[in-house]
Amino acid sequence: MRIEQKEQGLLVHLEGELGHHEALEAMRGLEDVIDSYTPAGLELDFSGVTFMDSSGIAVVVQSARQMRALGGDMAVSGVSKQAMRVFSAAGIPKLVRFTEGGENR
Repeated sequence: MRIEQKEQGLLVHLEGELGHHEALEAMRGLEDVIDSYTPAGLELDFSGVTFMDSSGIAVVVQSARQMRALGGDMAVSGVSKQAMRVFSAAGIPKLVRFTEGGENR
């Protein structure tokens, strides 16, 4: 996980596989990052994720809940077609904004 501070909040680049074990680590890491920075906006960049199963849904949902509790905004970008199918099947695009990538809102 690589973090960039932007004018509108944080851009977090996720990298590698996002299976069950990695998702738990990512959720803990993101929770700490959000608590530490309390950003107005958070963008999760999935362009570096090489594999994702349904565990990736929990990463996005937990981060979205935490950002909503802060009154912040969240977006997800750089999602592969395979990962987007996972998110779409679970209805996640109705809960979180998906962008093409590279922009932090």
